[in-house]
Amino acid sequence: MAVEIELSISEGVDESALPTEEQLQHWAQSGYLSEGDAVASFQIVASNEMQGLNKNYRGKDKPTNVLSFPMEVPAEVGINILGDLALCKEVIESEAKQQGKSLESHWAHMVVHGMLHLQGYDHIEDAEAELMEAKEIEIMKSLGFANPYK
Repeated sequence: MAVEIELSISEGVDESALPTEEQLQHWAQSGYLSEGDAVASFQIVASNEMQGLNKNYRGKDKPTNVLSFPMEVPAEVGINILGDLALCKEVIESEAKQQGKSLESHWAHMVVHGMLHLQGYDHIEDAEAELMEAKEIEIMKSLGFANPYK
């Protein structure tokens, strides 16, 4: 089972200190829990673009760290397209600093978090949140990172 990412970086994103495509690929692979091969699209966006996406799709007029847009592709298509992740560099960097985390660990967490969303995990209900967080903690540990919720 392998997941392939298609990476793009929006205009206006400062590309300094971004994770490498290899890092993003490794974290995405670690967060992929399904059988078979799959594809996911990653877009690294600036905060103004993320704010627009968050407002349009979630009704929240502020930027956020990651948004997921899962896809359901008919089996006859022959490719398992998980969907799209929008990752906001500025928010991820700000949160890492505020939470006293390394930038690398927070990027890894946001990729894993987003990948789980693309596979149907959610955190709206308490029971769902506990399950999703437990998966995130387990995956982050396998990557050599501490519990992201502590």
